[in-house]
Amino acid sequence: MKTLLLALCVLFGSAKVWGAVYYVTVAGLGGEPDYEQRFTAAARDLDKSFKAAGSSAHVTTLTGKDASRARLTEVLGTVAREAKSEDDFVLVLIGHGTFDGAEYKFNLVGPDVTATELAGMCDRIAARRQLVVNTTSASGGSVMMLRRPGRGVIAATKSGTEKNATVFARYWVEAMQDPAADVDKSDSVSALEAYQYADRKTSGFYESQKRLATEHAVFEDTGRGEPVRAASGSEGALLSNFTILRIGASQKAANDPARQQLLAKKEELEQKIDVLKYGKAAMDPSDYKKQLTAALVELAQIQQELDK
Repeated sequence: MKTLLLALCVLFGSAKVWGAVYYVTVAGLGGEPDYEQRFTAAARDLDKSFKAAGSSAHVTTLTGKDASRARLTEVLGTVAREAKSEDDFVLVLIGHGTFDGAEYKFNLVGPDVTATELAGMCDRIAARRQLVVNTTSASGGSVMMLRRPGRGVIAATKSGTEKNATVFARYWVEAMQDPAADVDKSDSVSALEAYQYADRKTSGFYESQKRLATEHAVFEDTGRGEPVRAASGSEGALLSNFTILRIGASQKAANDPARQQLLAKKEELEQKIDVLKYGKAAMDPSDYKKQLTAALVELAQIQQELDK
């Protein structure tokens, strides 16, 4: 039981240390005015949401001529030099992608960048917890190259053969703006909540248009498995614990240095509760109940302090 719980702690991350979040968003080559405007608008909306996340957010958004492989390499190199192990890293790709059966490419101004190259750049970033959100066409073809323990990978399509332009990006952005995405009412949106929101909205779009869905979002967050459509077992554990955006009272606390310690403690307790739930089957029922009750009581006390 102890071995299992230790493994789950490693999966979720060690005890929460208040760190920075590095957000990099790239709106790739549109190819025509409508797509250019759509991709740029989505990236700018994310930029606004991420910059409101708190004083610890480091936000870089590449659009237009800046959305090139050279500039992206430069930006990720800067993150690699600055980010520490306790920091989080989020990379969002918006635009068109291609897949030739062997390699995925993200379409940029000038030379494209491959999934292998992106993985190499991200591997040099020290942040233990990383998230790559690839909302492009054919993005499913990038997952296996990008996956790594400690890194969640979300793709708008289930494979590289779903090549039509996607709408998933639209709803991913909306998840950063709609309080309804915060399903558990924790004043924060996790990667899993955002994924589920965008996936549900995407399915609804095709149903409302009476069209056959040409995209089926997937994710992989163990670093070892195949991409999946829904959380099950260990798949989804990292995403459920990865806070993408704080909202409401949590966002205010993130901008208040005096309250950051309370917020960090709250996130640590939420992580502990998740670990207990995932390890429930291997625990003595009375021990599980005792530990869970203690954690929930302490979490309620911390929340009362934050609500003052």
